[in-house]
Amino acid sequence: MKRLLSTLVFILAILVTVPGIAQDTKQMKKDIDKKAMKQARKQAKELKKDGFKVDPGQMPMDKQIEDTWLKRAEVDENGNKMWFVANAKAVGETHTAAKLQASEVAKVNLAGQIGTEVVGLVETTIANAQLSPDEAESVTETVAAFQSKIGAKIGRTTTLFEASRGKGDVTEVFITLGYNYADAVRIAKDIIRKDLKEKANIQSDKLDELLDF
Repeated sequence: MKRLLSTLVFILAILVTVPGIAQDTKQMKKDIDKKAMKQARKQAKELKKDGFKVDPGQMPMDKQIEDTWLKRAEVDENGNKMWFVANAKAVGETHTAAKLQASEVAKVNLAGQIGTEVVGLVETTIANAQLSPDEAESVTETVAAFQSKIGAKIGRTTTLFEASRGKGDVTEVFITLGYNYADAVRIAKDIIRKDLKEKANIQSDKLDELLDF
């Protein structure tokens, strides 16, 4: 189901950039939202069947999952995604312990997504920045090190979904966390810029070109 949604988002991004058919993008977005909500209802049905429930006071499970799938599909005016989203499950002796563990696993997943995304963005700008071999090597080393730092820097995440179920003498928690794409990229740029200034003698104009994404 994730592959289907990703394909639809990719198609929407293409439509936004093609002259003459921009007027159809609103309808395309509606279609994507409709697909997302269909997948959300299917997932909610499966989780309920498996015994998962939301705590009293939370939004209904179906609504939480619908909002989560819409976040997955949300794109800006340029067709770029707006959220990183990660799921995780964990088991603990208490609900609190299980939730904490699931949250940590989801954060690691988010950090991995952000790291992979930013590395790809930097790789596409290295050539334009016209770096020397030594500078390019410093950038490569810095970006590799950055991936191990981003997890500690992303700060507060958004809980998009939370449900739990009893599993013998323990509790299992299913959680979905989200992180704003623009905030993640901004933080990543700050980390990379700071590290490169400290470790490599790269001119500011080249840094600006390197981080122009």
